[in-house]
Amino acid sequence: MKSKTETKLSNIGKKTVIGILRTWRELKGTARLAITGEVRPHLPKEDIEHLKKQMQSCLNSKGGEITARSQTIELGKTYLNLNATGRAKFLQVIAEDFDIDRNKLEKTIDSAKNAKDNLKFENELREALITPRSTILRQFNSLPDGFKFLVDMRADLMPLLGKNTSLKGLEYDFKNILSAWFDIGLLDLVEITWNSPAAILEKLMEYEAVHKVRSWEDMKNRLDSDRRVFAFFHNKMPSEPLIFVHVALTEGLAGNVQAILDESSPVTDLRAADTAIFYSISNAQKGLAGISFGNFLIKRVVDKLSREMPQIKHFSTLSPIPNLRSWLDPLLEKGDESILSNKEIKEIKSISDTPNAASGLLDLLNGEWYKNSKNAEKLKPILLRLAAHYLINEKKKITALDPVAHFHLTNGARLKRINWLGDTSSKGLKQAAGMMVNYYYDLDKIDDNHEDYVTEGKISVSRTVKGLL
Repeated sequence: MKSKTETKLSNIGKKTVIGILRTWRELKGTARLAITGEVRPHLPKEDIEHLKKQMQSCLNSKGGEITARSQTIELGKTYLNLNATGRAKFLQVIAEDFDIDRNKLEKTIDSAKNAKDNLKFENELREALITPRSTILRQFNSLPDGFKFLVDMRADLMPLLGKNTSLKGLEYDFKNILSAWFDIGLLDLVEITWNSPAAILEKLMEYEAVHKVRSWEDMKNRLDSDRRVFAFFHNKMPSEPLIFVHVALTEGLAGNVQAILDESSPVTDLRAADTAIFYSISNAQKGLAGISFGNFLIKRVVDKLSREMPQIKHFSTLSPIPNLRSWLDPLLEKGDESILSNKEIKEIKSISDTPNAASGLLDLLNGEWYKNSKNAEKLKPILLRLAAHYLINEKKKITALDPVAHFHLTNGARLKRINWLGDTSSKGLKQAAGMMVNYYYDLDKIDDNHEDYVTEGKISVSRTVKGLL
């Protein structure tokens, strides 16, 4: 019986696979040099030599553009027809067997000792440093859906990197290629509305990573007149959003995401709206992780809204604190009361049956504490202080430990406000005891805040948040 690992289609969905295969079958043509034979889905040892021949044929094509394209298609079809086990082996083969030609590189370096033409030597060295596998990967650029194919292939690669160090060179090639192809200057900012193609709306629902879209009515509410959704697209992937952001137009700062997502709440009068709240930003393509679009997306949206809606004077996020409890809970599990003041220890013991305050706080957080107004009121100053400490003082080298905080602070935002019970969904409670953050984008101070943070780790913090400490 096959395991789930052997049969799973990994990160490329069935619709995408079927669409790419159909397109490539139509383009295959009648190439004389196409490699014949089959590779089985789990890529057993006896099939690997055939796979290597397919890869080598992409490098040694002698039949012109049509043949080269056909051989690339055959290799891509082989990959798409593999299961997860087979794909892992495929990636290992192309990583190890199509790496830099070390002998050629050493000879090139040795020739430098007697080189009279430095420019010629430099060009030869550059050529020697190009991996054969990167040449193969770039060939997919000329195929319809080739960009999407490579993005999804990298998504398959990334979970394997920690288990197999030989794949790191392949990841380096992937990131270099995709970074160049997805340069910010090549991306289009598109506003998505209820009248956008249904396929795009479906993908927004599928890719939403911060606040799950529950239904079509929920999606329609997020596209109402006081809401906006913007996404970056690439002309080689016109039906695939790369990253998108949800914006609520409000009167004043919003502090609760359930209020924003409430389908029954009244629509904000745009004449009274003075604030744009970025309440969700999601990367839609796992294979583009680490290739930064988000900072450019927010700045482009701020610029667009400023020009089109001059009454909007304030730009802020309503953001989660995704790793707050991941940092806090292990300390509480150890019974470490040193993170609490004497007053806080006394307050927690007054509402907990556990003699150790740290363990007692953890027990409370794992229950329905927020539904007891008396307990919640006692925990409020304690949890707000711990959240402020985590966001301001807990660092990874000089930058914020929290990934969302790091993202917005890098963009030049200010830590404006921590919102008590800003997200009472099960996810919000599990991640951050229901708290959310407003990161404020002051257009006159973004550049200074950015420089202070990235060079010195200095975080711009409001008096309100400092007061929590």
